[in-house]
Amino acid sequence: MIKLRYGNTNTFYIPGADGGLLVDTDWAGTLPPFYKAIKAAGIELKAITSLLITHYHPDHMGLAGELQQHGVKLLLADVQRPFVHTPDEIFARDRRLIYRAVDENAATVFSCAESRALLRTLGIDGEILHTPSHSEDSLSLLLDDGSCLVGDLEPLAYLAGYDDNPALKSDWEQLLSRHPKRILYAHANEQRL
Repeated sequence: MIKLRYGNTNTFYIPGADGGLLVDTDWAGTLPPFYKAIKAAGIELKAITSLLITHYHPDHMGLAGELQQHGVKLLLADVQRPFVHTPDEIFARDRRLIYRAVDENAATVFSCAESRALLRTLGIDGEILHTPSHSEDSLSLLLDDGSCLVGDLEPLAYLAGYDDNPALKSDWEQLLSRHPKRILYAHANEQRL
C-alpha cells in the first residue's frame, strides 16, 4: 500500500493482482498535484483501475468524476448512492475549480456484504464495512493483512471522550472485532495496534 498526500487528505493506493485500488481523492482542482504524487510514487495512471471513496465529502471525492473520465471504475456502495452528488453544490460555488460530477450510472454498485468478492476481482483480499458514525455514507476498508482505512472515523485514541456516541462505539467495535494491526486515517497519522 502506498500513501499519497497531495492536498489535505491522505489517500491510498493498493496494488492488486488484477488491478489497483485508489482509496479517496482530494479536493476538486488537485489533479495536477495528484499526477505528480503518483509519478513520484512510481504509479502509472493506468495501474489505478478502481476507486473507492470512504464518504462523499468534498475533500475525499473531488477528483472522482475526472478519474472516471480517465477510465477508473468507481466502486459505489449502495449505502452511498443517496449522497454521491451532495458535494456538487459546494463545488459549483467556486467557478474557478475544475470539477466533474460523478457518473453514478457508470459506477459499480455493490453492497458491503458483496465487498469481499468485489475486492477479490482486483486481487485484493479484504472487506468493506459500513461505518456510519462520521456520516451516513462512511465506509471503512479492512484488508486481510491487518490494514484498516477508516477515512474520517473519529480516531480510536479519542473514543473515551465520546460516551454519548453509541454509533461511534459500534463502528469501532465492529472494526476491532476483526483484529486490525494498523489504522490509517484520512487526516491523522497511522496508528499501530
